[in-house]
Amino acid sequence: MKTHQGAQTFTSEKGTVVTIGTFDGVHIGHQKIISRLVESANANDWESLVLTFFPHPRMVLQKDSDIKLINTIEERGVLLESLGLDHLVVHPFTIDFSRMYAEEFVESILVQTLNVKKVIIGYDHRFGRNRNANIDDLKQYGEEFGFEVEEISKQELEDVAISSTKIRNALQEGNIIRSNKYLGYQMMLTGKVVKGKSLGKTIGYPTANLEIPEPYKLIPAQGVYVVSSIIDEARVYGMMNIGTNPTVGGHTQTIETYFFDFDADLYGMVLSIEILTRIREEKHFDSVKGLIEAMQADETFSRNYIETIDNQ
Repeated sequence: MKTHQGAQTFTSEKGTVVTIGTFDGVHIGHQKIISRLVESANANDWESLVLTFFPHPRMVLQKDSDIKLINTIEERGVLLESLGLDHLVVHPFTIDFSRMYAEEFVESILVQTLNVKKVIIGYDHRFGRNRNANIDDLKQYGEEFGFEVEEISKQELEDVAISSTKIRNALQEGNIIRSNKYLGYQMMLTGKVVKGKSLGKTIGYPTANLEIPEPYKLIPAQGVYVVSSIIDEARVYGMMNIGTNPTVGGHTQTIETYFFDFDADLYGMVLSIEILTRIREEKHFDSVKGLIEAMQADETFSRNYIETIDNQ
């Protein structure tokens, strides 16, 4: 898959099948739509293309929006690539772009730039200045400019919306099993390993402190989780704490992972850590000894859980 920053950077002689949307989560509902996109492209010798926008429109049009997204834009790209998509076009969403009239968007972006032959879109899709145009308008433009419009049904879109809501709710509750069920893959956190306070080393649990720069990224509820990551092409398991470390007087939320049977300098590396299940919520212990005992129990739980995965 090729990622294009802005529609103007894309060219295609073959023609494209396009769908438009945020696709946050790239969950099982989204995956069905992308599968249809890819199948249609392959059947007609076209190229499959997702047109998405960044920043999220609400971040631009609603300055006080505290919207949280399941994926960063980079994570979304990785997931879409895994589905066999040919092209991801990430077009910058600005105030000026939001004022583009529907016909101008269709002619200049879809037709002249993306060389669209078919659009697969939701029955309730609205676009153009003030979101004045709908799918019937798009079908008329299709007749005018020579491209097909395939409508995604109300039921399919409701399934997508329900899944997205359930995933966000589950993550905010720390219910990783449920969120992963709707995602169709393991929820991930991606960031750079930075130096922390090194408190873990002093109690026998050195951790990798993950810094996630994107403020819009949805972080699961505070607690302790079983996780895994690919490091130097090998899968490594561990346990992650999302929280403030109240036992040792912490106040700022951190994301710290202790990897099992692993000893390497990870500082400066960008890691994508998959979250497998939640062990417990974060607790304040009366002593560091109590914290260590809890972490030992967490490790035992994690290793047993990982063993069940390996034996499946």
